Amino acid sequence: MKFCWVTLHVKDIDTSLKFYQEVLGLELVRRASPIPTRELAFLAGEDSKTQVELVQNSGPDHVTEMSFGKDISLGFEVPSLEGFREVLSAHGIPIHAGPIQPNPSIRFMYVLDPDGLLVQLVEHIR
Repeated sequence: MKFCWVTLHVKDIDTSLKFYQEVLGLELVRRASPIPTRELAFLAGEDSKTQVELVQNSGPDHVTEMSFGKDISLGFEVPSLEGFREVLSAHGIPIHAGPIQPNPSIRFMYVLDPDGLLVQLVEHIR
C-alpha cells in the first residue's frame, strides 16, 4: 500500500495556497474545480511522492467552522530552524511552540496554517 496524500478542508484556498507555496515551499501539482462549488489543489514537496490536497467547498455542505483534532499536525523537514525563522518572520507567521529538542539529533517547532492546523517544522541535526 502506498500513502498518496492528506486532504485539508480549508476556508479560503487562495490563502492556504499562499501559505503552503510561499512559506513551506510546496509546488502546485494541479488545481481544478470538479464542480462549481468545489475547488481542489494538490501540492507536493521535493520528493513529490506524498501530496497535500486542499479542498474549498462553497456548496450547501461547506465547512464554516474548521475544527482540527488537537493531536494532528503535518510535518515538514527544513534545513535549519534558525534559517526558517526568517521565512516565518517575512510572512508575519508567529511560532506557535518550540523550538523543542527531544534528543541530540532532532529539533522542531510548530506554526499554525491559515485554518489553525498545526504544522511541525523539523530540523535533523547531523
